[in-house]
Amino acid sequence: MISQSNIKLWSSLGMRATFGLIAIELANKNPNLIITTSDVSTSAGLDRFKNKFPEKYIDVGIAEQNLIGVSTGLASEGYDVISTTFAPFQTLRCCEQIKVNLGYMKHKVCMVGLASGLVLGNLGFTHCSIEEVGVLRSIPNITIVSPSDTLELYKVLNEVFNLKGSFYIRLTGGSNSKIINKSDYNFTVGKSVELLSGQDVSIIGCGNILGNCLEAANILKNKNINCSVINMHTIKPIDKDKIIEISKKNKLIVTVEEHNVIGGLGSSVAEVLSSEKHNCILKRIGINDFYSSGGSYEYLKNIYGLSTEKIIETIASNI
Repeated sequence: MISQSNIKLWSSLGMRATFGLIAIELANKNPNLIITTSDVSTSAGLDRFKNKFPEKYIDVGIAEQNLIGVSTGLASEGYDVISTTFAPFQTLRCCEQIKVNLGYMKHKVCMVGLASGLVLGNLGFTHCSIEEVGVLRSIPNITIVSPSDTLELYKVLNEVFNLKGSFYIRLTGGSNSKIINKSDYNFTVGKSVELLSGQDVSIIGCGNILGNCLEAANILKNKNINCSVINMHTIKPIDKDKIIEISKKNKLIVTVEEHNVIGGLGSSVAEVLSSEKHNCILKRIGINDFYSSGGSYEYLKNIYGLSTEKIIETIASNI
């Protein structure tokens, strides 16, 4: 349940461990819930879940294509299925199964991609996931949500099975993640949240990188550059109305994402703007279509222009 103490606890644990806690609450409320994994119970925070609900937990081993196949079969029998493993393996390794079973055949599975973006950079780019949004956006019948923090993860997981179609929930950041939403708020899939208001620049972000966006906006305010910060948690379907609204009042729109600039949030915003009349400039900040040699989370954010300081530099040089 949502409380101030839980918001602080979840933030300290990070999205992966919080996912495991939320799963227990969901299972207590939903007798049809089943969670499928690929040998990641500890990494997904699911050890307590599998001990408490062994009949609701299926581990297919390191066989992600089977993960989608088994999940689809369970969904076809009326179960509410959440499948989870590390993001690149949850999406790219089993892309054909996602396309056929979830996109084409329209079976409903909620896929949770663990540790997406750059947070596992010390393991190299085999374990980073910076391409999957661009791939999944092109498959029909899949909603893509990148929660800004653990509270938003709680809210989207409690909505998934009230809505049509499959979901991909993209978890970013590590432990001691940034708190973006300090108290309960109205959350609707497909509708963005304005975190700050400003008339010069609109920063549109998704995932826990929004913490850096908010820090940048507050520093820029002291330089007389007023930024709005938009939490575009749903990348597909994107909030077109909000994008059109800010394009008519701001000189500059900046998108910020832990993803390749090709195919992700920035591309989604550009697609909306391409069919509208506006006078604003769009600047996309993200992974600029190259793989580095790997490194710590903070190191990689700096390399790709995603640190607070680099976001400030980009905005100040384009305003």
